[in-house]
Amino acid sequence: MFRKIVTAAVIAAIGIFSSSAAVAEKWRFALEEGEGSVQEAYAQEFKKRIEKRSDGDISIDIYPYGALGTSPQLTELVRQNAIQLAFASPDHLASVIPEVGVFSLHYLFSDEEEFNEQVLASTKAQPLLQEAYGEQRLQLLSIISEGWTAWTANRAIKTPGDMEDLKMRTMTSPVVQETYRAYGAMPEPVIHAELRSALQSGQLEGQTNTISAIEEMSLYEVQNHLIQAKPLPFITTLVAAQDFFEQLPEEQQAMLNDVTDEMRRYIFDRQEELNQQRLEAIEENSDIEMITLTQEQRQAFREKSLPVRDVYVEQAGERGKKILETLSEELGVAQKKESDSSSGNNKD
Repeated sequence: MFRKIVTAAVIAAIGIFSSSAAVAEKWRFALEEGEGSVQEAYAQEFKKRIEKRSDGDISIDIYPYGALGTSPQLTELVRQNAIQLAFASPDHLASVIPEVGVFSLHYLFSDEEEFNEQVLASTKAQPLLQEAYGEQRLQLLSIISEGWTAWTANRAIKTPGDMEDLKMRTMTSPVVQETYRAYGAMPEPVIHAELRSALQSGQLEGQTNTISAIEEMSLYEVQNHLIQAKPLPFITTLVAAQDFFEQLPEEQQAMLNDVTDEMRRYIFDRQEELNQQRLEAIEENSDIEMITLTQEQRQAFREKSLPVRDVYVEQAGERGKKILETLSEELGVAQKKESDSSSGNNKD
C-alpha cells in the first residue's frame, strides 16, 4: 500500500499521466544508480543518440536514483505508464518476475566477459523473458552487463566458512538470499540509499556490488576487505512501459530498437573502463585489503551455490527452467567456439 501511495505522489508531482505518456515528445528515463555510474553513462549516450536520430522531435529527461523513488517504485511507475523508460535489475525484479532471477545465479556465466556479452546480445531466451516482462506490462528492450560484482566485508573471505553468520546485504530476490544462505551468511535486505550507513553502523557486515558502484558510493571507506570472487556480472535490464512502446509509430519503435542494439558495444567498453578506473581509485585512496580468489577457492563457492539453481526453477517454473537451460547451453557453445579457435591457432 505504501509503495502505491508513494508512486501516486510521484506521478502527481511530476505531472505525468498515462493517457498522455504514449504521445509525449519528452521521454522520461529513470536510473537505479546515481551520477557517474554505468547506468548514467548509458543514459547520457542514449539521450544523445535518440535526440539526434529524431532530429530533436524527442527529448530525454534523465532521473538519477532517488529522484523518483526506490528501484521497485521506478518499476511500478513504468508499469503504470507514468514514465517511459527505466533500468530494472533482477535483484529486485525477481520478486514479481521470478524468471529474471536467472541473472542472479552465481557461477552461471563465463569468466570471460566477451562470451557473456555475445550471449546476452543474442540469446534465444529473450522471447521467453519478453513474455514474462509483458505479463507485467513491461517491454524488455535490452539486457546489459555492468561488469563483475565483488564483495566487501569487515572480515577476509576466502572460503564459504569465512561467510558463516556474516550479515550480508542483499536485495529482495529469493535467489540472491538463498545463495548467501548457502554460503552460511545471513542475508539482510537493505535499500540502496541506506547501504553505506548500515555498513558504517554495523547493521551490516558485508555487501556485493560492482567495483564502479563500490567506489562511487565510497563503500570501501567503511569496509576492511574487498574480495574479487567473480560470482557473477551485475546484469540489469532496460525496460519501457508496454503501452507507451506499443503506441509509438513504427518508425520510432524501430529507432528505439536500433539505438539499444547500437548501444551494446558502447556500454560494454564503457563499463570496463569505468570499473578499471574506479579500482585504481580505490587502491590509491585507501588501505583496504584486496583479495583475489583462486580458481580453486572460487570452485568451493560454486559448489555451494549449485543447489540454488533448483530453488530458481521451483520459483520460476517451466519457463524459468527453459531460460536457464538456454543460457547454460549458449554460454557453453560460446566457450567451446573460443576453445576450438584457440586450439586451431596453436596448431598453425
